[in-house]
Amino acid sequence: MAVAGIAVWGYAWESLPILFAALFGFGVLASLFGPMKYGILPDHLPREKLPAGNALVEGATFVAILLGTIVGGMAARNGGGPFAFAPLVIGFSLACWIAAMLIPPSGEGAPHLKVNFNIAASTAFMIRHLRADARLWWGAMVTSWFWLAGIVVLSLLPPLIKVLIGGDEATVTVYLALFSIAVGIGSGLAAAIARGRIVLTITVVGAVLLGLFAIDIGFATYGAAAGATMQSPGVVFASGLGVRIAVDLVGLAISGGLFIVPAFAAVQAWSDPDYRARNVAAVNVINAAFMTGATVIVALLQKFGVTLPMLFLGLGAATLLVAAAIWKTKPGPDV
Repeated sequence: MAVAGIAVWGYAWESLPILFAALFGFGVLASLFGPMKYGILPDHLPREKLPAGNALVEGATFVAILLGTIVGGMAARNGGGPFAFAPLVIGFSLACWIAAMLIPPSGEGAPHLKVNFNIAASTAFMIRHLRADARLWWGAMVTSWFWLAGIVVLSLLPPLIKVLIGGDEATVTVYLALFSIAVGIGSGLAAAIARGRIVLTITVVGAVLLGLFAIDIGFATYGAAAGATMQSPGVVFASGLGVRIAVDLVGLAISGGLFIVPAFAAVQAWSDPDYRARNVAAVNVINAAFMTGATVIVALLQKFGVTLPMLFLGLGAATLLVAAAIWKTKPGPDV
């Protein structure tokens, strides 16, 4: 709530430094919240319900991102104003606090833990601890590829829709909505297929499908000239290309849900209760490193003339190689 107040202050004063401080604060809160929510999930759910619980969390996360993007865009329309923005950000911060108060107590996983305030040293120790367990390291690599693929797709989607398909902002929002909802569907589908088990074969299937749909997006747009700009969703979805991209994007997102849910449920199940949240934190650090690296590489490739279709083709081909590696190295039988 304090960070939300800083954001309102920065918005009212039109101060970028204050707004960046608020953005940094929200990032810190998110990095703390992730390990906690996934760390306590196994405390409230039996092992056989972990896939379903993760599916709900993953699906709700992407739907929340979508709703936040849409509502934030509406609040900022025509320049926005603090009187429109303040109730939203303060209201949501209050809602988050109330929701957090409703979480059942789970006790302390490591009551005698001494916190090391040297962030670099403690982060390095957590990653070494994760690396020492082959199964957990495998889970970290697999989930990191999901977030790498996700950040690449989400960063390339708006220019793909605007430049090669010619859609306007509303069209981009529709595609993002389809993507976010489909991730939730894929997550739920993974839980339904698993039926209370942790089935890592589902992750392999999700990786293969993700790669194939990404490749088809590349083939569908390869050689396409820049389209007429600012076309509405109705016009775009009346075209064959617009529908094909929508189908591919939905398929890619569902595949992503199939990919991530079993892998992350496995990381939770394999972690010792007193170290579970710290393992999730270490996995998140590696996820962030993969996303940052992917962002830099994509920017460099675009600087040297690699086109959007080529990037999707490359992502798809790389994901198929990753799928083969996942299948070859996945720990033990499905349980």
